Amino acid sequence: MTTAAADVLFYHLEHQPLERVLPSLVEKTLARGWRAVIQAGSEERLAALDVMLWTYAEDSFLPHGTAKAGHSNEQPVYLTIGSETPNGAGVRFLVDGATAESFSGIERLVYLFDGRDEEAVSSARSEWKAAKAAGCAVSYWQQNESGRWENKA
Repeated sequence: MTTAAADVLFYHLEHQPLERVLPSLVEKTLARGWRAVIQAGSEERLAALDVMLWTYAEDSFLPHGTAKAGHSNEQPVYLTIGSETPNGAGVRFLVDGATAESFSGIERLVYLFDGRDEEAVSSARSEWKAAKAAGCAVSYWQQNESGRWENKA
């Protein structure tokens, strides 16, 4: 991990829900040889994501764990509602209103927010401004009608 400001990516979910988008982004992260942390906004959401990552596809799953499961430092994907990174991950996914305490100490922060939720959009705008003010490289990704992600800013 680096101590420099992170790259911060904002994924505006409009055409697919988090449950469809997150697994593919985490798969790409693992394919690059990176570890990840998924930080949720609540314990309830964390529990739902835990189940979803085991069952999102009939022929696949994403290996992951939580503090309750133990061996946190060995997990390729660690799920939490806090700011800890016991697995040394370089990528942190922030979902359901989770926010970063800092923009340093991690290589990439990925905000996924529901474009139909005005509170989530407002929060993402605030986080965008904070990331820019911290000197982070920021990018905004929006899904087109065919489901492909386009870099809009």
